[in-house]
Amino acid sequence: MSVRTGNFRGMVKSVILVFTVLGVLWMPVAGTGQRGGADDAARVLAGTIDIHVHSDPDNVPRSLDGIEAATLARSKGMRGIVLKNHYDPTAGLAFLARKEAPGLDIFGGVDLNLTMGGMNAAAVEHMTQVAGGWGRVVWMSTFDAENQVRYSKEKRPFVSVARNGELLPETKAVISVIVKHGLVLATGHVSAEEGLMLLREARRQGAQHMVVTHAMNAPILMDVAQMQEAAKQGAFLEFTGGSLATGDAAARMDRFADAIRKVGPQFCILSSDLGQKANALPPDGFAAFILAMRARGFTEQELNQMSKQNPARLLGLP
Repeated sequence: MSVRTGNFRGMVKSVILVFTVLGVLWMPVAGTGQRGGADDAARVLAGTIDIHVHSDPDNVPRSLDGIEAATLARSKGMRGIVLKNHYDPTAGLAFLARKEAPGLDIFGGVDLNLTMGGMNAAAVEHMTQVAGGWGRVVWMSTFDAENQVRYSKEKRPFVSVARNGELLPETKAVISVIVKHGLVLATGHVSAEEGLMLLREARRQGAQHMVVTHAMNAPILMDVAQMQEAAKQGAFLEFTGGSLATGDAAARMDRFADAIRKVGPQFCILSSDLGQKANALPPDGFAAFILAMRARGFTEQELNQMSKQNPARLLGLP
């Protein structure tokens, strides 16, 4: 165990002890004017799976490393997490984290940005051969996606998945490897239209595990009709809580709640997309997000479906 990991665990235990003594954990629930108690936070997190956790090692500051993220999630009673990195594979990190957090389902993946060679079927095939076999998710390029680069008005190389309205052969080859190994296809930061193209092709090839990466967030910006079409193709729609301390958080939660009702909770997954240095730790932010959705009228059954059952199905867990 590293000194850093040991110190972090000690800090976590101290924080939990303080909150236990005080008997309350302040949990911001955007736009409700309420606080969630420690019992509420613990209850909503128990058995959940967060499919979108960022951690060190990374090229930007993170609030905790992958092993710390795993041990913290386990201490909160969660069932599992997916460790995501935009530029480096995380299957090996998931292998190591499982040693430090036994009993927690921890998965990694590969994000097909330029560092991975773009739409590179060999990179996906290699991930499946990493010890443990815990590489489970393939993101179809995020920050280097053509759609992201154009949306950001940058002039730099990018990764394309399609041209002239047709998926590229290398994109179809990546999908073929995903299907062959029963992996999860996550659409990344491609456009809404490209995302639907990916889902149709993946379904044609027989994919069983698909998710639209934070469908309503920029630069994807799927509308409700597009999300409903994605659901018809057999994909889940991911809604990420992110930081609830921002000025637009309440309005964002309202938009999410409205879209989830129109698409149907049975097709939706809640996740945190946390791990950034200045934001809440992933489990705490995830709990706040779930509580925010509860404050907007979703039942316990619906919340469990979106934070426990649907993520498990996506990852091929019983």
